[in-house]
Amino acid sequence: MSWEFRKVKPGENVAVEAQRDPFAAPKWAPPVWRMPEGLVLLVGLLRLLARLLAFCVRHPIAVGAAAGAGWLGVRYGWHVPALLAVLAGLGLASWAVADRPSFVRWVVRPVRSRWRGWWVYRRHWQPVLVTAGLTKMHRGREYLPTLRTVVAGPTSDRVLVVMLKGQAPDVWERAAANLAHGFGATLVRVRDGDRPGRVWLEFVRIDALASPLPALPLLDAAAVDLRAVPVGRQEDGSPWRLRLLGTHVLIAGATGSGKGSVLWSAVRGVLPLMVAGLVEVWAIDPKRMELSYGRVLFERFGRYSSDPSGGMVKLLEEAASDMNARAEEFAGLTRSFVPTVEHPFRLIIVDELAFLTAYSPERDLRKRAESALAVLTTQGRSVGYCVIGAQQDARKEVNNLRNLFPDRIALRLDEDEQVDMVLGDGARDRGALADQISSVPEIGAGVGFVRLESCPDPVRVRAAYVSDADIRAMVAWATGGVDAREVA
Repeated sequence: MSWEFRKVKPGENVAVEAQRDPFAAPKWAPPVWRMPEGLVLLVGLLRLLARLLAFCVRHPIAVGAAAGAGWLGVRYGWHVPALLAVLAGLGLASWAVADRPSFVRWVVRPVRSRWRGWWVYRRHWQPVLVTAGLTKMHRGREYLPTLRTVVAGPTSDRVLVVMLKGQAPDVWERAAANLAHGFGATLVRVRDGDRPGRVWLEFVRIDALASPLPALPLLDAAAVDLRAVPVGRQEDGSPWRLRLLGTHVLIAGATGSGKGSVLWSAVRGVLPLMVAGLVEVWAIDPKRMELSYGRVLFERFGRYSSDPSGGMVKLLEEAASDMNARAEEFAGLTRSFVPTVEHPFRLIIVDELAFLTAYSPERDLRKRAESALAVLTTQGRSVGYCVIGAQQDARKEVNNLRNLFPDRIALRLDEDEQVDMVLGDGARDRGALADQISSVPEIGAGVGFVRLESCPDPVRVRAAYVSDADIRAMVAWATGGVDAREVA
């Protein structure tokens, strides 16, 4: 059957003609040019050679080792490379036993990253991204974001992606659930990349914070850094270090979320400096149940008594007055604070902060408390004052001063809207799912998300649990009852 091509006459309905005889030749169609099969094979061979060359360039050590082993096998027999392989295995095993951290850094992590990068991500990259709606079609051509780097950790993987032109990180945030299911992760967080047009995808595989953490050992006073006090563990397994010097910390969480774990871990972290006289803790405990258990450790202590909240507000006002006096003394002499016995670092801990700012029965006391807290949080950082406030209610009308706390911690919250109230706008979209933390104490107590002043990306953490026995041991050590090694 031969087809003829002709122009369509004016007024002629080509669709009707095709319906009458679907096997008839089209009235007008461009000629189809087919590539010769030999040329198709040549192009495929060139592509294969290009991929092999790229593989050799990206993996010169592995290719060189394989080529050298093959040459030795052909030249001297295959028992020679086999013997070398056994010796290399023994050398790696000795290295792993002698210096495991360096072996993990230089051998385990690169091998694991290469393997997971190919087996988990590159192998399924196109179908998962197409299903998630992260690719684009233009003029019949599919445009796919580029996977650049995979860094595999013990509990999570970090994948660097070059986005398509015109894409923004919020597009990937909306597709986080699709990516998590597509690549077999429990959770995916989107982080800003090293340059515009790139994002880091953090695939969480294993929950490293599922089990409670025991109280951390006490450090020597010389090893305590007020800019990095160890209080728990981060999701990647590294220590969670809380900054106290030069900042203020707000902790928000529902009942039973573990606010006491954060407070007591901070006190335990600075206890050696408290004994040395370089740190003073002024504590306020409206509930009379949390901080009262170790009140002998604190320089000043305020609680709810027969004088409802009056004594606590007076303690805050005295702290603000002392802070102003210190600022007047330091004016023109120094711009950075270094704790001394004469001028110790003062940590003001306020449990149930909302009671003083919203729930106190006396309106005048509420205003006085807000005024003292405002003075401390706006002027105290540079002269060695830090306020740690803990509260249950995250609403703004309960605490108008929350924006004066640079560092914030969100433990388990009741509603998803409260996450952004505590950590700032967009925190939940960036992966701070504080409303999804388990309410079971053994699983979720002390688990939360931290958003620092210097970094907008929230980090999942868990505070160590300081039991009643640990607090009693701390009191005994601070008062000279036991050796610090026994407490640790």
